[in-house]
Amino acid sequence: MHLVQATGVPDVLARILAQRGIDAEDVQGFLTPTLRDLMPDPSMLRDMDKAATRFVTAVESDERIAIFADYDADGGASAALLLNWLREMGRRAKLYIPDRLKEGYGPNVPAMQSLGMEHDLIICVDCGTLSHDAIFAAKCDVIVIDHHLAGETLPVCHALVNPNRHDDASGLGHLCAAAVVFLLLVAVNRLLRREKQRIPDLLGLLDLVALATVADVAPLKGLNRAFVRQGLTIMDQRSRPGIAALLATAQLKTAPSCHTLGFVLGPRINAGGRVGAADLGARLLATEDIHEATALAERLEQLNAQRKALEVSVANAALDLLEAQPPTGSLIWVAGEDWHPGVLGIVASRLKEAFGLPAIVTGFSGDFGKGSGRSAGGLDLGSAVAKLRKEGLITKGGGHRAAVGLTLTRAQFGPARARLEAIVAETGAMPERQDTLEVDCVLGIRAGTLETAEAIAQAGPYGMGAPTPRIAFAEARIARFKPVGDAHLSLTLSDPIGGRLEAIAFGAYNTDLAEAIDRERGRAFHFAGRLERDDWGGRPKAKLYVDDVAPASE
Repeated sequence: MHLVQATGVPDVLARILAQRGIDAEDVQGFLTPTLRDLMPDPSMLRDMDKAATRFVTAVESDERIAIFADYDADGGASAALLLNWLREMGRRAKLYIPDRLKEGYGPNVPAMQSLGMEHDLIICVDCGTLSHDAIFAAKCDVIVIDHHLAGETLPVCHALVNPNRHDDASGLGHLCAAAVVFLLLVAVNRLLRREKQRIPDLLGLLDLVALATVADVAPLKGLNRAFVRQGLTIMDQRSRPGIAALLATAQLKTAPSCHTLGFVLGPRINAGGRVGAADLGARLLATEDIHEATALAERLEQLNAQRKALEVSVANAALDLLEAQPPTGSLIWVAGEDWHPGVLGIVASRLKEAFGLPAIVTGFSGDFGKGSGRSAGGLDLGSAVAKLRKEGLITKGGGHRAAVGLTLTRAQFGPARARLEAIVAETGAMPERQDTLEVDCVLGIRAGTLETAEAIAQAGPYGMGAPTPRIAFAEARIARFKPVGDAHLSLTLSDPIGGRLEAIAFGAYNTDLAEAIDRERGRAFHFAGRLERDDWGGRPKAKLYVDDVAPASE
């Protein structure tokens, strides 16, 4: 293969790189992305220089600063970036995060009025782009640092930095809010350096940027890959009390990965905003006190358990509705009574994965309903919902390509759903196929080694826009299998020439798959999944995380 000969990378890695369109001359830069090479000039972003200059003035003049943040992991990390930076400069700021149930998403008039009376500058992070009335009500300088899709008009404020505003030409629309906040701090440090002032080190903050990038499902391309790779290295040092406490509470002793960020840390940080006190996640990420961090992490662990129970309840109710009336179009949009707003987005994600269609889940209370949606099939769901808002078919709505939130009345529900189905059909977005499983390459069991797993990992990090390579192992036989816990299957795969590979199939116990394996244990199967390094027990080895199994032809 050309890439193997030109670069010397292992064959399996060369196959993955070729499938992802990486040319030989770009291999080194792709495998070792650096901030030095990928960091843009922050001034590329519209209003960035205005925002940085105003922030520096506030810091140097010891002005009263408030930070208004969203209640999810991206908002919490964004707020923590500013709070940590200000602490290094000997300054403080008031943190304000709205209650999801009482105030909803983003700045609201009463909160902004109150903050404006007591502060000289309000910085809205991961929100504010659509908050015209609330920002006007503040009556003080407001800076918005956001990444959600903007409307045709922007709120009147001192500066609005958002790579997804229509007049921004930076090409950085794939960044999460925390990444944009980080670029603000780069611009601020640059200004202070010119004044020969002491400036905080920003590299130590990249664990927060990495966490937000993965938890907010930002595509792992370009600058985002460098943020996440460097951030994971910093996170592995466990020097941030909040993250160290969360890792300890989750009993995670191995090096953190993108899976850790997206499925271990992110849900726990989000749990506060979903079912508990909205500011818990941001406070955890910002604190320097290990005792406070431990207490906050334990509280978030409890809330995450509550969130899981609520999620199961709403998901079961939604699936009952879809079983009674299966989706026939290009969209799933279900609604129920008093479904908890904090879990609607998670349930929408589950439905999207189950049906391969864009999904919106709405919970009504009284005449109003709140909904969350997740995209599928390449649909820009944020733009579609923006059309609904512009056409007056929903009361509020916004988001980005992959995820949205909205508010509507009962009377609006039917017309809005019909119109959104038409918009989705007009885009030509195709459902994600559920009856096929694409693989990146096929290997024999003897090739399932630790060296192969580590070679695959070199092309990471993997996540949104850069899925983990799926490897198929053909003609494998099952030397051993046993249940793990209440739901999983642990397997040892073998081949006729002595190759062996450990594997695990999550959620496969007490399923048709387990019965088939038990019934036809002597025959050969094809296994497909993720081949990764496993450090459990202190002895590194390769392990296959099984996605699917098919019987081999006899």
